[in-house]
Amino acid sequence: MSGDTVKNWHRHCFLPDGTELQEHSIKTDRDIVVGEFCQIDYGLRGADVYVGESSKIREYVWANGDARIGNMCEIGSDVIAKKDAYIGEGVHIAGKLVVNGALDIGEKVEIAEGFEATGEIAVRNPMPVLVFILIYLMTMLRIENEKELDRIIDNFFEDEGKAELPLMIPARSKLNMKVFAVPSSMKIGRKCRLHGNVRAGSIDLLEETVVFGSLRARGAISIAGGSTVHGNVESSGKVHIKAGAHILGDVIAKEIFLSEEAKIDGIIEAPHGMHIGSGD
Repeated sequence: MSGDTVKNWHRHCFLPDGTELQEHSIKTDRDIVVGEFCQIDYGLRGADVYVGESSKIREYVWANGDARIGNMCEIGSDVIAKKDAYIGEGVHIAGKLVVNGALDIGEKVEIAEGFEATGEIAVRNPMPVLVFILIYLMTMLRIENEKELDRIIDNFFEDEGKAELPLMIPARSKLNMKVFAVPSSMKIGRKCRLHGNVRAGSIDLLEETVVFGSLRARGAISIAGGSTVHGNVESSGKVHIKAGAHILGDVIAKEIFLSEEAKIDGIIEAPHGMHIGSGD
């Protein structure tokens, strides 16, 4: 397995259609994939939930399927798996661990409030989460060559694509009550509701999504029709605001492409020009 591939395949952040980022939790009906060294001050609730090594989740982890927690992670509350659970070496769980299926658990795991497991219990070191996620994505996308994984996911972020990717949070991301910051690109699906300020390399906001906060990116920002941003939109590059979008704050960018059917309540600053057209 290529080390470069492990570093690159999950550099994007993707929030599927209908994702809710609420006061204490991130909720989706899809799987959740969290890269290593993340700091997330929310609970995670999804189908299967995979948390990469050395990440810190301040709240709970709730998986309607399997839960897989990587080595040296810290979970600030309960871990609940409706099916199987895989807990890596050196994990600290501040709450309880409840598993409705089998439990694979590594050495030196600390569980403050004890655990319940209805299936078999095996004390061993499970497969590293990043390796497991790589295999999982290759299986989901029906590819055999790991070198194709980056290309396929890159293409998905350039276009809407047909693959139903999981909710993906890239390595070294930081999510708290004030900011949702990822080191590279972010794509936010349709009909999502997010509370907090979004910071990323680039941002693509799809239709009918509401952000209760601001958007800021080093690269391009695209805001689709029917979406609302309750804050400023700022980019060091280009901003595209499509028909039916509503920005309640300011829009500041090097260059702005604005539909005449969009609405901006604040000021507009575009030193390299603003282009207004019909439709999108």
